[in-house]
This record gives sequence, C-alpha cells and structure tokens, in this order.
Amino acid sequence: MNIGDTAKLTNPQDSGFGRTESAPAGRGPGTARVNTNPEYSPETILRLFVYGTLKRGYWNHQRFCAQARSVEPAVVWGRLYHLHAGFPALEMPEGLILSQGTADPLADARRQEDIGTPSFGRPTGDWDLTHGELVTFIYPLRDLPPIDRLEGFRPGGHSMYQRVMVAVLRGRTSIPAWTYWMPCPAYGERVTEGQWISP
Repeated sequence: MNIGDTAKLTNPQDSGFGRTESAPAGRGPGTARVNTNPEYSPETILRLFVYGTLKRGYWNHQRFCAQARSVEPAVVWGRLYHLHAGFPALEMPEGLILSQGTADPLADARRQEDIGTPSFGRPTGDWDLTHGELVTFIYPLRDLPPIDRLEGFRPGGHSMYQRVMVAVLRGRTSIPAWTYWMPCPAYGERVTEGQWISP
C-alpha cells in the first residue's frame, strides 16, 4: 500500500524499517577525506514529520528546513485543526506516542534509532490520516533547536506544542519520527480531509 491508497487504509502494517544511511565521504585526488563530524552517522540522523508552515512551499520551510537531507510525503494518525492564528495544530492519540522530546537533539536522534519498527495500525476512535512531509536532518544539534523555539517547545515546561515520537508511514514503510502536537486544540476548526492548506 502506498500513501496515495489512504482511502482504502484500515490497518496497514510495516514491511521493514526505512533506515537512512550516511552519504559516502568525498574523495580527493589520491586520498580519502575522513568525516570529522562525530554527529553525522546513521544513529544521529533525525526525522521530523511536518504538516503546516514547515512544509515545502510555506513560509517557514526555507528558513528552518533548507538544510534538510531529504523531504518526502508521509502520513500519521491524528486530528488536524486550523487555528484562528493562521496555522495548524495536530492532536494525536496518546497511546500512539512512542517517546517525549528532550532538550538534547543527539539523544533524541539516537532514541529514534533505538525504537525499531513501530506498528501503524488504525487507532480506536475518531482519527484521520494526516498528510504532511517527513523531513530528514543530518545535523540535529544545528537544525532541531531553532524549530523547537519556533514551535514554543520547552521540555518539561509549559509549551504550546509538545514534540513527541510517533509512527509515520512513508510509502509502504512505518518508521519512528518526531512531530509537534497540541493536546485538545482550542478554538480550532477541524480539517477532516487531513491535509492543511493555508487559507
């Protein structure tokens, strides 16, 4: 099943873990260039599911996601809302949350790798498939803190959005990725088709 087949989706199961590998080190004439950045390895690649202004074509994408290694279509389970402030919020079943975000981007990237292959079954209740993009970063120490600040995420404190890890369906593969969610969005209009488009 592909993301485009979501109308027929009832209980998709993952067929494998979509692991992203590091790009090979460049080679000069006669010598190999060694990667001296200890942060850049498969264990420190961080994936973020975005569904609003961080998507391609929206005002925050170029500023915060221009350094991404890749951007791919993906879906998660949830309820999407358009807030009166002009941006969206995603409510998620708490039972699908795999981990809570911390103030340590490298630890969060490693935690994502440790999760393995999550299940992507339909949750009980009134939930929709939410369409967005899976953004892959290779330098989480550089790339994640500015996005956390944009979303007002403060680990352990009061935050407008919480950053959590959930199962994300990319093509036919379920993988763990971080996203920002808002418990019980107030004064929002539900987007029942599951895809936010700026008015």
